[in-house]
Amino acid sequence: MSGIDEITLNFSPASLTLLNAILAVVMFSIAIDLKPSDFHRLRRAPKPLIVGLLSQFLVLPVLTFAMVWFTDPRPSIALGLILVAACPGGNISNFITHRAGGNAALSVSMTGFATVGAILLTPVNIGLWGGLYPPTRAILQQTEIDPLQIAITVGLMLVLPLVLGVQLNMRNPDLTARIRRPLQWLSMGIFIAFIVLALAANWAFFLQFAGAVAGLVVLHNALALGGGWLTATLAGLSPFDRRAVTIETGIQNSGLGLVLIFAFFGGLGGMAVAAAFWGIWHAISGLALAALMSRTEAAR
Repeated sequence: MSGIDEITLNFSPASLTLLNAILAVVMFSIAIDLKPSDFHRLRRAPKPLIVGLLSQFLVLPVLTFAMVWFTDPRPSIALGLILVAACPGGNISNFITHRAGGNAALSVSMTGFATVGAILLTPVNIGLWGGLYPPTRAILQQTEIDPLQIAITVGLMLVLPLVLGVQLNMRNPDLTARIRRPLQWLSMGIFIAFIVLALAANWAFFLQFAGAVAGLVVLHNALALGGGWLTATLAGLSPFDRRAVTIETGIQNSGLGLVLIFAFFGGLGGMAVAAAFWGIWHAISGLALAALMSRTEAAR
């Protein structure tokens, strides 16, 4: 299985630019759900948000590092899992939280704050946890990624659309009300289609190495969801807020992960397959969990 550390997937610069643009549109479609008052409300009662961000940027990376240490996967797979854990919450987390009967406003706000925080925390977590594990440290030393470049990439792809979306919602709420749902469905449809086409272009590689990655991704995602639930429970959050924190921690922005992998790691096979499989699996597990949770109403 050593070959997975050497192969690079087929992904052209034009494809990377297109993926950047798609993710920016997805983020914009989420941002037009937000108003400054959402942030003001959380400022008055910030505990659920703080707990959620700690779960996202501290608990999940620690659990990921422990899992990598004990399971000892191939170095490129390990770094792919560490990188996914360093990304902010995924774009479908808000939809899944709503389906689960959780606090969708908290979920959207967590996505917003985590996206802004990712400018600093994503490169820090990649460098810190990847550097602490010797096999992944070797990849980082060979790659010599620039944290500032990662921050700029995250800012242009996620933070700029977030700011523009909130501004549009403030200035023209009637327009955002009309375009919100169609834009969210359209952007997610384009994103899924893009991932499917990217997988098709690398299908032989994906089939060859998916077996080595699938079990690790399922375990990693279960740890993320379980870690989010446990963190929220220990912090004494209501079941309504706990559902949002659980899902936000377990749904990662694997699209951003793929952008970083192709932009800074040359499409390294194990990393790309791990992030791509995450992108498929977390949607399945998240929707299944939402269906389970929605059977009972969450106390607020």
